Amino acid sequence: MNSWRKTLAATLAIAITVMFAQRAPAQDTNLKVTGSLPANPLPPPATSGPIQLQHTLPMSPQEAPDASVPNSDANQFEHGDAPVISIPQIVGNQWNLSKQVPPENMISERYIRSLDSEAHGITLKEAIYIALRNNPALQSAQLDPIASLETVRQANGTFDPNLTAQGDIIKSTAPTTSILSSKGDTFTQKFYDWNFGINKVSAITNGTWGLTFDNDRSLSNNAFASVNPSYTPSLTMSLSQPLLQNFGWQFATINVRIAESGQKVAQWNYGQTLQDFVEKIGTEYWQVVLSEENLEVARAALRFNEDLVRQNAISVKVGTLAPIDLQEAQSAAATAEANVYTAEANLRNSRIQLREDVMLNPYGTFIPEDLEPITRPNPQEQMAADEERSLELAVEYRPSLGSLRESIRNALLQVKYSENQTLPQLNLGTQFGINSTAGTTPCLSFGTLIPPSESNCTVDGATGAKLPFGGVYGDALNRLGSFAFYNYAAVLTFQLPLANAVARGALAQARVLYEQQRLNYRSALASTVVDVQSALANLYADQKRAAATAQATYYARQSLHDEEVRFRVGLATTHDLLQFQEEEVSAEGQQVQAEIDLENAKLAYYHAEGVLLRQFQINWQIVNPHEMPWYAAF
Repeated sequence: MNSWRKTLAATLAIAITVMFAQRAPAQDTNLKVTGSLPANPLPPPATSGPIQLQHTLPMSPQEAPDASVPNSDANQFEHGDAPVISIPQIVGNQWNLSKQVPPENMISERYIRSLDSEAHGITLKEAIYIALRNNPALQSAQLDPIASLETVRQANGTFDPNLTAQGDIIKSTAPTTSILSSKGDTFTQKFYDWNFGINKVSAITNGTWGLTFDNDRSLSNNAFASVNPSYTPSLTMSLSQPLLQNFGWQFATINVRIAESGQKVAQWNYGQTLQDFVEKIGTEYWQVVLSEENLEVARAALRFNEDLVRQNAISVKVGTLAPIDLQEAQSAAATAEANVYTAEANLRNSRIQLREDVMLNPYGTFIPEDLEPITRPNPQEQMAADEERSLELAVEYRPSLGSLRESIRNALLQVKYSENQTLPQLNLGTQFGINSTAGTTPCLSFGTLIPPSESNCTVDGATGAKLPFGGVYGDALNRLGSFAFYNYAAVLTFQLPLANAVARGALAQARVLYEQQRLNYRSALASTVVDVQSALANLYADQKRAAATAQATYYARQSLHDEEVRFRVGLATTHDLLQFQEEEVSAEGQQVQAEIDLENAKLAYYHAEGVLLRQFQINWQIVNPHEMPWYAAF
């Protein structure tokens, strides 16, 4: 009896619906429909089939990368040979212009058209590993610590011994202006010099010591020259030692320590760049997954609407349904089709972005390989997060905070240096040298001017005298070691500007910078608290939202199923059914978005803690840039 009543009610409902549908056009004669269908519509999109790329290959196992920047990485940019050995190569390169054109400037149409048609299925961790090795922007950032390391080596170069050498020949010919200078009317002189020296700044006292070895040979036609030609070697040792300004315990190497601190800052900044880059790759990876899921939802909606159009078309043809229901179903199907096109474009764009950032390009083509994510969201994974522990990890491991802490140390060293520069200049200069001479010593006669007791030679039957420095260059060197002829000097200089404005201004600036760095660090700590607590709040919210949207999707599907049953028996209209279907599609989209947001929230949480690299087993740590070449040890 109840079934008979339900059947009768359904029949009456269908009849009433048809009657009102047939009368509807006559109720409003002023209704006008504008617009027209396109003459050449786009082909309908595929409503099913695999979303994955064609010919997707599995990815080979990837080892965890070591993202640290060791000091040895700078060697590739340096000359491996000794400075003297590399001179011919450098001289040769400066005349070779072919190496001045970088290969990136040689753009060819063939290269631009090259692409890698293969695709690889890839996990999130594999995508991150490959991107760390291949992304050119990240490789460019990796060069910053290397460039800073060269600053450390330049600072050590202050203590590099400096070798000097000089050789010259000088000849002078002039008219004779004195009868005592030469026998003829021309006075001629010729000089030969070969000098050597070495000087070095001490890494202990900041003083500069030097050793010079000068050699002179002179020759002239002076008839009264006592040693002609003559060799005059000399050996001189000198020291210039500051006693106030630029002097102090380990003060000589303070610029080296400042450079080392700056290099650590560069490493910390690179570590922060690594963290940001890993989060960026993770976000792009999940964006591709989101686009794939949204495309699947859009395709399912299109399949549903096309099926509804077929059903309504049959019902209209047999007269059991009004044409307006068919039009409403067709409108919904067209909207669903447009949504599929949009979802396909979003998927294509997100894949392009991930492909270009990961840069899997084993064959060196202009367009690298496509990537197919195979990792899927895991909303069931529950993370036990402790706010206090998270804040401790963030303070300890966040590279941005490490960079600021090192900047404070650097600023403190700058203050120490500037304080020293306010002292007066009090320098002690000392010098000690030995010299000798040798050469041809002619016998000179001056008549009665030389007593017979002092005569040691004869010339033209007359007594004369000559100097006891005869010999060759070797004799001059031998006499040099006797220390018979020497010189020394000691000089004490003092200098102090009356107002000392330059040094005091520099000290004030250094103190301001130090205070700024401290305040910046305190501000960064406050921002860290905000980041950690916000990441925790988003993580908790997204965990609950993912669970709630899953329930909403379940109930929306059940409601749509029940509404379809009512529609088949005539108890629901097309409009009602489309509303339930729209709610079901919206629920599925929200569930997909919530699950992807949860994965991104996990990345953001680890990023806020500063442990994102550790979560993916990426090795990164600060490398001590301290180096001590042999010449910087004394």
